[in-house]
Amino acid sequence: MKNLFLAALLSACSMLAHADLVDTIKARGTLLAGVRADIPPFGQRNKNQSVSGYDVDFAGAIAKKMGVKLVVLDLDPNERIAAVKSGKIDILVATFTKTPEREREVNCSSGYFVAAQKVLSKKGKFPTPESLAKANIGVARGTTGADLVRKLYPKATVVAFDDIPEAVRFLEEGKIDAVVDDEPSLARNLSTMSNKAQFELSSYANATEIYAIAAKLGEKRLMNIINETLLEMEKTGEAERIFNQWFGPQTATPFPRTFKIRG
Repeated sequence: MKNLFLAALLSACSMLAHADLVDTIKARGTLLAGVRADIPPFGQRNKNQSVSGYDVDFAGAIAKKMGVKLVVLDLDPNERIAAVKSGKIDILVATFTKTPEREREVNCSSGYFVAAQKVLSKKGKFPTPESLAKANIGVARGTTGADLVRKLYPKATVVAFDDIPEAVRFLEEGKIDAVVDDEPSLARNLSTMSNKAQFELSSYANATEIYAIAAKLGEKRLMNIINETLLEMEKTGEAERIFNQWFGPQTATPFPRTFKIRG
């Protein structure tokens, strides 16, 4: 009897040792994906309070690959990494830029979107990157764009906002000089400005950023599934179809697809 109990205990311990987040997700029947509902067309809240967008569609494709339902959680940009590390979410699909520093905290997938960091301002006010040196610049709190502005323009006044729409409102009211963020986000916000004819996106880019899907460190099976899904989506044309749905010429944020998803 003692030997049987010991064998059962060892078997249970072995099962626990081999269990990982993929097993947990499949047993639960849902994939918890962290998104941003304040940055259309990557994520936007609908009238029925559901969230849709480019990032949500990619999260949905991963959930489908795993055979589970998708549940999305709206995150503040400043809490994205903490939500992954604490287990509040399974995956993060929220305009998350892949950097060496972030990869020390979370696992990052292959890139699924490439964006340039640009400047939104009054027409002709900042013709060169250097002209921003002492400007009042709005950024979104907790983003790589905020870090980049502080690094490139140490003498500028950097004002951090909860989201880019709030920063753009301050720009329209003349309370700040410019807003720095990813081009698709700025293009979308520019299209909704009441006096948009007075403003422009910079022709220059401060940086080019790669968006990745993040998961907890050590979850290799889950990251393999994510990367397999991304490559399959590129191969079948699903990734391009989703891009055109949200960034095609007939959308509010027309934007050329100049990249392909690669392993």
